[in-house]
Amino acid sequence: MPNTDPQPLAGHTVLITGGARRLGAAMAQALHAVGADVVIHHHTSTDEAAALVAALNALRDASAIAVQADLLDTVRLPQLIDATLARFGRLDILINNASTFYATPVGEITAAQFDDLIGTNFRAPLFLAQAAAAELRRRRGLILNMVDIHGMKPLKRYPAYSSAKAALIMLTRSLARELAPQVRVNGIAPGPVMVPADMDEALKAEIIGKTLLKRAGEPEDIGKAALYFATLAPYVTGQILAVDGGRSQGS
Repeated sequence: MPNTDPQPLAGHTVLITGGARRLGAAMAQALHAVGADVVIHHHTSTDEAAALVAALNALRDASAIAVQADLLDTVRLPQLIDATLARFGRLDILINNASTFYATPVGEITAAQFDDLIGTNFRAPLFLAQAAAAELRRRRGLILNMVDIHGMKPLKRYPAYSSAKAALIMLTRSLARELAPQVRVNGIAPGPVMVPADMDEALKAEIIGKTLLKRAGEPEDIGKAALYFATLAPYVTGQILAVDGGRSQGS
């Protein structure tokens, strides 16, 4: 039977990396709206994180906090889990959303760029999942990894980023096996949803033009996908859901 509970995540806690803005904030708002307490991780988006936490707490008192961390500092990643448990006493959903995204044309790629793109898009999700695994097993929880359709269909001039997201897709499937049966692990692969403002306009138009729906997506589309996995998909794990207007089915 369909879930008719208006607050299916009441009493549950969600940790979202990069949750202060853009798609992370959209997912935080969507899950908070159905009862979840939310931990908003941020690195440098301090003001945005504070504003989002204030807005969420205005809707439901003491339901959100912000935690700052550099995800490239792998040794300190377990502190995000510790901070979540210290405040809310549990962790039910980990969303690995934080990402860096920029072009790295072949011939111009630096080791620092490679380390940054691999670090945020692959290494941090791996070590955060490892740090959270015991608690998520206890709660029969969920990991959601924000992957990218370009982890399956590479984007020209973005070989390092596309490869990092491809690694995250494989990590999603691997973790689904490693953490079963207690923990579900899935991925959301956005297409052109909140395309970065500094992306070349011609490239942006080309990407949107290759969607079957011929339009960009909205942040709410990603929030709804997160809601699906969190509340309506108890028998789904190891899957990647493309929310891309059909872009991955095009040329």
